[in-house]
Amino acid sequence: MQRSELAEKELCSEGQQIPKAPPSGEDKFSHPLRYQKNEMQETHRKKSKLRKSCSYSPRKLKNFVMDFLPVLRWLPKYQCKEYIWGDVMSGLVIGIILVPQAIAYSLLAGLKPIYSLYTSFFANIIYFLMGTSRHVSVGIFSLISLMVGQVVDRELILAGFDLNDDAPPVLGDGSLQSDIYQVSGFFRLGFVSMYLSESVLDGFATGASLTILTAQVKYLIGIKIPRSQGHGMLVITWINIFRNISQANICDVITSAICIVVLVAAKELGDRYKHKLKFPLPTELVVIVVATLVSHYGNLNEVYGSSVSGAIPTGFIAPEVPRFNLMLRVAVDALPLAVVSFVFTVSLSEMCAKKYAYTIRANQEMFAVGFCNIIPSFFHSFATSAALAKTLVKTSTGCQTQVSGVISAMVVLLVLLFLAPLFYSLQKCVLACIIIVSLRGALRKFRDVPARYHANKVDTVVWVVTMAASALISTEVGLLVGIVFSMICIIVRTQRPRTALLGQIQDTSFYEDDLEYENLSSIPKVKIFRFEAPLYYANRNYFLKSLYRLTGLDPNLEAARRKKYEKKEKQHMKKEDHTTANGLGGGDTTLQLVPKQIDFQTLIVDCSSISFLDTTGVNTLKEILKDYKELNISVLLACCNPAVIDSLKRGGYFGKDFGSMQEMLFYSIHNAVQFAQDQKLPEDCSHQHRIPPNQIYVQPNT
Repeated sequence: MQRSELAEKELCSEGQQIPKAPPSGEDKFSHPLRYQKNEMQETHRKKSKLRKSCSYSPRKLKNFVMDFLPVLRWLPKYQCKEYIWGDVMSGLVIGIILVPQAIAYSLLAGLKPIYSLYTSFFANIIYFLMGTSRHVSVGIFSLISLMVGQVVDRELILAGFDLNDDAPPVLGDGSLQSDIYQVSGFFRLGFVSMYLSESVLDGFATGASLTILTAQVKYLIGIKIPRSQGHGMLVITWINIFRNISQANICDVITSAICIVVLVAAKELGDRYKHKLKFPLPTELVVIVVATLVSHYGNLNEVYGSSVSGAIPTGFIAPEVPRFNLMLRVAVDALPLAVVSFVFTVSLSEMCAKKYAYTIRANQEMFAVGFCNIIPSFFHSFATSAALAKTLVKTSTGCQTQVSGVISAMVVLLVLLFLAPLFYSLQKCVLACIIIVSLRGALRKFRDVPARYHANKVDTVVWVVTMAASALISTEVGLLVGIVFSMICIIVRTQRPRTALLGQIQDTSFYEDDLEYENLSSIPKVKIFRFEAPLYYANRNYFLKSLYRLTGLDPNLEAARRKKYEKKEKQHMKKEDHTTANGLGGGDTTLQLVPKQIDFQTLIVDCSSISFLDTTGVNTLKEILKDYKELNISVLLACCNPAVIDSLKRGGYFGKDFGSMQEMLFYSIHNAVQFAQDQKLPEDCSHQHRIPPNQIYVQPNT
């Protein structure tokens, strides 16, 4: 049997695939004309594709319209008998829940309840036309309402209004909040969402929930305090609450206590027996109806001075062009609004799609959320997004498609046209209770901190920092702090990653960290070094220090020591008096300069965890290659991915003709170890472990 066949058989026995070389054994570097021709063909193909994509046809126009309005694809296929009952039931339940929530969240947004109802109506209709998720409930969201309300308060102060007034005037009939989101919609700022980790989002939601709770306390106890603005709002608000606690309205305190007990008890019972209930109990609606009747017939506003919602007009106000002169002023506020809205909507859409086995289009979701904010801006609405609580209710009540959203919109429309005036006597403390009880899920995350810390300490620190910044500084700053701190943590973790020397698992071709595993075999005259991060400018020094520390050899120091030793030896040879030269002092100096005994001849760098190299990373590998070569130590690279190999090629690591690649780059650590052990054999006996330069294929180190 020929030697090449023996090599193939040996490699196959190790579970490796032998790549087949081109018939001529050539690559793009050895034949630039052929490579140039391929590049020209690729360029021509791209131009043809571009011309085809820019060309017009009725079919393309149809596809564009149907992609922009997904309802045109799924509504004709709607299975009425199978879907209609679940959609109607879930739509009615969500509509019933949505009405009291819309009225309550108007407190957060600093607007009259009518504008929350407008927002809920238009958002459901537009998402029905443009959304790709079947189950997401889009409308008012507590965090978005809070962030909008903070901008409203600031603009009211700039306009000269007194925030001590219990019912602040509406600025521009709600168009200000629309302008905020128009900026984000026009400039498509949702790309920032990719930098939001789960820890950042959870921390932001929890911190904002503390802010929301704080903002509602004054309604719970019926005191009038100025709405705090700027950084530290939470602390300032609590100081004002304790200063004015003696002015608490007894009627509001008693009403709040009763409502919270009823709402919490109903929520706990609903959670405990949710598997037996076909749909959640409409507790909020019952509480609002009963509280409104008690307040109306008990004259709580006139007799006890309890604050009520006031007049809620019916019908629709005429459309109005938003105030574009405010767009530059609120552009900075638009960014966090757009990011939070887009992230929560896409996250919930993906969660539902995964659970019910269908797909969504994230880009289309961004368009849908954007138009849910831009189009209603002409109809006195404010910013909106998907909401977790209502989405979970939707899925639990049999929702099949976004037809349920249309049913919910019809319920809101009924309130807008006929029923809104009935809520005149509704106490604001009841609305505050509904908001606070709805924050249970976010506030319960404090109980998960020990388990979160046990799972991942860094993510827990990110959560704590984001939560504290969102609560103690402001929601917008908290979100920014969370993103920046999370990115810093990533950078730090790549700056000081895990490093290890590897040993061989006995009688196998596997290699692992000799500090983490027992009974590993060391390879004579071979050191295997693993670096578990990309190698780039920020961790270059740590890479070198770790390599020198674990191998016990700094090639630069050893080379300098050898040069001094050689220089000293030459000086001794020139001296005629050997007796003087071998004196006590000279003997001590010579002993100090004796070169260190090196216990390895080959260094193997496991590159399986190195995802990329920048210019500094390539130069670092070239540096250690040169330094160890001066000490007659070979440096071999194993398990490089294609991106790393390409960076090494372009950086000149293998020389100009790539002829040395076959002796420097290997499929696996085991291949490199075998090559290192066979280096003393004749040339033709070791070629079976090499990879020809035009056949570099990466195989994971399994």
